[in-house]
Amino acid sequence: MDSLITAAARALAAGDALGALQRVALRDDPPALALRGIAMAQLGEHPRARELLRRAAKGFGAHEELARARCVVAEAEVALAQRDLNGPPHALVAAAAALAVRGDRANALQARLIAARQWLLMGRLGEAAALLAPIDLQEPGMPPALAAVAGLALAELALRSLRVAAAREALAQAREAAARARVPALAAEVVEALAALQRPAARRLLPGDGGAAQEQPLRLDEVAALLASDLLVVDACRHRLGAGAAEAPEGQGGGAAPTWLSLARRPILFALAYALAQAWPGDADRDALIASAFRTREPDETHRARLRVELGRLRALAKPWARIEATARGFALRPLDGREVVVLAPPIAGEQASLLALLADGAAWSTSALALALGDSQRTVQRALAELQAQGRVRSIGQARTQRWLAPPLAGFTTILLLPGVRSFE
Repeated sequence: MDSLITAAARALAAGDALGALQRVALRDDPPALALRGIAMAQLGEHPRARELLRRAAKGFGAHEELARARCVVAEAEVALAQRDLNGPPHALVAAAAALAVRGDRANALQARLIAARQWLLMGRLGEAAALLAPIDLQEPGMPPALAAVAGLALAELALRSLRVAAAREALAQAREAAARARVPALAAEVVEALAALQRPAARRLLPGDGGAAQEQPLRLDEVAALLASDLLVVDACRHRLGAGAAEAPEGQGGGAAPTWLSLARRPILFALAYALAQAWPGDADRDALIASAFRTREPDETHRARLRVELGRLRALAKPWARIEATARGFALRPLDGREVVVLAPPIAGEQASLLALLADGAAWSTSALALALGDSQRTVQRALAELQAQGRVRSIGQARTQRWLAPPLAGFTTILLLPGVRSFE
């Protein structure tokens, strides 16, 4: 490797993209193309960066598998920044294995982190945990920048499963590593993650005077304590109900008996559970239940018959936690063992809360990536985006296949509980 390539690589490692380009901007050999691609990525020119990295990968010969694997990793990182989530990152995991076999531990770790972050964006916490589990942030010789990125990934994984103490520990290590790396962007990301722990993450709805509900904002640690209590919680953030430890205890990997009933795929049943919980300790009027579940203000006998059927299904599923009793005016939720009922609402209302939470990360998302992350069809996501665009809450850039969607940051609260991330833990 010649001196200009070495100098450009050192400039990139220090975050000096312009300095790197000054050294290799006029060169078209594969190493220079790769460094130019990384520099363009640091400058935010992602399409150009991917083009250069692909040219570099093709330019390396069959005997240069290590260099090609590094290009795969670099392009994957650019794709992640573009929120290009084209399915499972199997090629990236294979590149990580090839790099590890050839002794390039730093780039192998980088590949694992990119794959883990992609799984996190897709809400696949189990797969992300499997990739992050072998990583030791205190391992001697680990580059500080990678240690900071790994700490941030571990913290996000812990927060998405509400292990707040583990998240604080990972963020403390990430802050120390970011200080050693002297990369301002990394340090700012750690500071933002720490600040999120102090912001409201959900709302507890409390009965108010005259029937008007009051709200109590809750931080993530307060949400975790509430979900671990013996209260019967109807959780509108993750569309479930139950009581007891919401996730595996701190420091354990799981295996505890399930204590939660997920209704994420049963929206009518959850709407009924939510309405009954809001009415507790009283009962909910039949017409109000029909309006909340079936979205009609003019119920007839067919709606009332359907209400009885759906409540029968909910009664059977909720049997371990509560009874659902008929009253003169409607139905009432009666928790077992004298438990109190708590309604946990997301920090923002609306059916598109999860979609807005994904867009609030500041990246430009494609419709296909949003659909993949949310587990919905592209048509469903397109309709939701059209509604939000009409309200002025999102905007699009580009057209057709290059169209991307952006939204302003959601200030004042953290969106952790709105992000997809419970599919692998239920």
